[in-house]
Formats: sequence, structure tokens, C-alpha cells
Amino acid sequence: MDKYYQILGKVLSSGKMQSNKKGNIRYLLNEQLTLLPADLLDIFEGHTIARKKLKNELQLFMRGERNVEKYREAGINWWDYCGSILVNSYPTYFEKLPPLIERINRGKRNSKNYILFLGSTGTESNQAPCLSLVQFQIEQGELVMTAYQRSSDANLGLPADIYHLYLISRQIELPLKSITLNLGNVHIYENNIDKTEQLLAGNENVKFELNV
Repeated sequence: MDKYYQILGKVLSSGKMQSNKKGNIRYLLNEQLTLLPADLLDIFEGHTIARKKLKNELQLFMRGERNVEKYREAGINWWDYCGSILVNSYPTYFEKLPPLIERINRGKRNSKNYILFLGSTGTESNQAPCLSLVQFQIEQGELVMTAYQRSSDANLGLPADIYHLYLISRQIELPLKSITLNLGNVHIYENNIDKTEQLLAGNENVKFELNV
């Protein structure tokens, strides 16, 4: 069982129950997931991920595109509930990523911590980013990425964020050593528990419900 599936299994077996305005969840606090290139390959080969849509989504994020209609035109409809515009969400912060990547590629300094902050507080938002920080470090010529997620939907959000981080790493001109995600709250919504059990039992065709 790959490391992503291990997290799903751990939430199911050890998670506590909690209620929020989106529904009931089974959750764990302060989990960590460190993925080597081989682990990423296991996940991408063994788990259904909307790769083309997520690649298009990241490109739109990095262009700072806030119009939900542009995402819909690219076949991405999971932002429809935000209304017509993404306010203070991922595009607001990811549009800072291209110059940061350029700076990393230009400098490649072992002593430098390159950081992308997401999700400032105190600002009107219709979808605050769940991914809060991405740190890029260089160790002996290899890229080490570390991310903090304040909240992680283990079924839908987590695999998407893993794939986005991988796509970002591909834009940096260094071999990838590892990606580590620190998950403040990783959870499975109650209406997706049975489907998660089916997934872990070998049914890769399950469809999870988006809770908003």
C-alpha cells in the first residue's frame, strides 16, 4: 500500500469524529507525509488523478486567473460554488510563483530558504487556500520541498495538492529529493467513508463527493 493510501487507512482506523458546517468528518491532527520520487510514482500509477485538469488549473493559478468561468472553460467545475470570481484564493498567491521559481533557478543557493506564503488572514475570501505555505530548499544539489496544509480533504484535496507540488517541482532545474506535507487537519467526510473503504479494497473507480 503506497504512502497516500496509508494515510487514508490511518484516518479510517484511528481518526476521531468532528462536525463542521460542511458536515461530519473523521480526522487526524498533525500528520506528516514525506514522499520520495518513487513514492510519487506509486501514487500517480495507482490512484486516479485528473492530471490534465490539475495541470490546467495550476497554469491558471500561476497566471492569477480569478474568473471561475475560465476554469470552467478548461473543464474544471469544482470551483463553481465560489460564484463568478475566486476572491483571495489560490490565484492571488500562486501568481507570485513564476518569479519565485525564476529566482530559485537563477540562484540555486543552498543557504537560502525560498518560501511561498498562501492564505493571508483578515481579508475577504470565498475560498481560503487550504495549502498555507510551500518552502523550497536545496541540499547537495537536490530540491527538498516542504508544504504546510491547515486543512486537507484526504479524498479530493490531498492527491490534487500532491500533484500540484510535483508539477511545481518539475519547473525547478534541480533533481527532486523529496516532498514533505505537514497536515494540520487531515480528514475524510462521513459521506465518503464507505467509498474510501472501497478504494482501499481495490476499487479504483469510486467517485468522491465534494463537500462545500
